[in-house]
Amino acid sequence: MTRHVAAALVGPTASGKSAVAHQVAFESNDQVELLCVDAMTVYRGMDLATAKPTWSERSDVSYHLLDLVDPSEEFTVAQFQSAARVAANDVWDAGHAVLYVGGTGLYGRAVLDDLTLPGQYPEVRAALDERARDDLAGLYAELESLDPLAASRMEPTNERRIVRALEVTLGSERAFSSYGEGLVHYGPVRVVQVALQSDFEQLDVRIASRFHAWMEEGLLDEVTALASTPGGMSRTARQAVGYRELLRHVEDGVDLDQCVHDAIIASRRLARRQRSWFLRDPRIEWFDDPSKARARLNDVLNGPDGFVRD
Repeated sequence: MTRHVAAALVGPTASGKSAVAHQVAFESNDQVELLCVDAMTVYRGMDLATAKPTWSERSDVSYHLLDLVDPSEEFTVAQFQSAARVAANDVWDAGHAVLYVGGTGLYGRAVLDDLTLPGQYPEVRAALDERARDDLAGLYAELESLDPLAASRMEPTNERRIVRALEVTLGSERAFSSYGEGLVHYGPVRVVQVALQSDFEQLDVRIASRFHAWMEEGLLDEVTALASTPGGMSRTARQAVGYRELLRHVEDGVDLDQCVHDAIIASRRLARRQRSWFLRDPRIEWFDDPSKARARLNDVLNGPDGFVRD
């Protein structure tokens, strides 16, 4: 049976994983291709605040799962999982290795552990969306009644998650939380995962510096252009950290400096949530030194551990 060579590099935003992954792929002489595991880099035109690789970087290394849909479209975990399977098989068919890289934990688990994901129920979703406009509290109360475990895992104000949980619970007649067993139980290693760990004080400085650099490179113009497109931005796209905060300036006139400040704070909180997510997975190997993480990835991809265990 053909071995599907693969490894994964994960970690918080701004930890430096993109640079490490790029170097591993670049030094492989086209034998390693990168699959970006990120909920927001799938959107065309959302480039700067997603830390999407530049066109120059893409000319040096093969990247996959970028720019899949317009920002006006919703893009689900299940759709991403399907696209990732196709991309990985294309890489393996070419005789190359896959290096998954990203910080979106749920998307990573869906791909790396090949999770069974709940389906879509458009008619149920449409009715819930209509109700959410006027009675989000009522929807949350209904979720608490039907699936108290799912309700306990989300904020009562998180419309997107509440609606999705109820959509699945009502549409499948099965509690939304019952699909999440794979998220709280960690099976055998299917793909070796390496993570970069950063001191939060350094990470906070890096996050602020990076965001200010994006602003100088034209992030506000990017957000303005996205908001003015005929289709606008989907609910999912609008939740992207950095875009969500600047949209308040573009659409509601909130002070720009305040929005930039809020975006930096939100990015720092995101980094902490991401690290907590990855720390829960006992299978992940953590490295403080990027060069050691790179060496480990090279060892995995060129050694007996570098394959997908199906």
